[in-house]
Amino acid sequence: MKTRIVLSIVMLFSLLGAKAQETVETKIFPTNQIIAPHRIEVTFQKTVHILFPSEVKYVDLGSFDIIADKAAGAENVVRIKAAVKGFEGETNFSVITADGCFYSFNVVYKDEPAQLSIEMEDWLRDNPEGGIAGDRMFVKLKELGGETPLVVNRIMYTLYKKNKRDIKHIGCKKYGIQTLLKGIYINNDLLYLHTSVRNRSDISFDIDYIRFKVIDKKVAKRTAMQENFIEPVRTYNRLTTVDGKATVRNVFVLPKLTLPDDKLLVVEIYEKGGARHQSFRIENTDLVAAKPVSELYLK
Repeated sequence: MKTRIVLSIVMLFSLLGAKAQETVETKIFPTNQIIAPHRIEVTFQKTVHILFPSEVKYVDLGSFDIIADKAAGAENVVRIKAAVKGFEGETNFSVITADGCFYSFNVVYKDEPAQLSIEMEDWLRDNPEGGIAGDRMFVKLKELGGETPLVVNRIMYTLYKKNKRDIKHIGCKKYGIQTLLKGIYINNDLLYLHTSVRNRSDISFDIDYIRFKVIDKKVAKRTAMQENFIEPVRTYNRLTTVDGKATVRNVFVLPKLTLPDDKLLVVEIYEKGGARHQSFRIENTDLVAAKPVSELYLK
């Protein structure tokens, strides 16, 4: 009986040993799923500054050998330096910016870094028709309805490039300035408003600000108007000046919006240092008639 027990234990350990020696299969990530890290050299006596295309939202360090944070008064600048003089080997850090880009960096120590000021390429704007950049990926943002900035940018670019006028009854024309709402589109709980401003005069139209607000259709006299302002989550081709005899267009991205029958969405464009202000109204029937972006054939 004892012999059988001993043999059983020996066989069990032999089986476990054989299992342990089996080759474990590992998966290799495809190249397009790997973010190629940038190489950064840092030192103890000097600070390296990295300028990003948009505001920095997140910084994570791989070790205590380095220190990094956002530069005071500059939300798109990260400063980094060595916390340990002459540290050996390599460490890393990662950055996420407000436009949804995820960056990866490998860090090594060097007494005299080759670069102390680095500007990251605004790949998202410079390559609106491109795919995923090899040196970064894009994270989904809550403000974009869980969509990636890459998709939102492609939609804005496509709308701007196609330049269709699907709406012909909304706009404003006065003081030699004509403002039009050319189309409203919807995708993943985001509204895209394609607008144009035409300056028929010879005097440039400098834009102070553009705002969107929801107001009551009817307001009793001596009653304060209830206004609810809406901030665009993205803007393509941000406007500052419309030269004389020129036409400019842009695309605003707003959170999903519907209105009760007694409310309106008003778009106001104010002239800086002037009085040629423009405004037009959008009814709920216009919003719910927004065209799906799927019909645009994205670039």
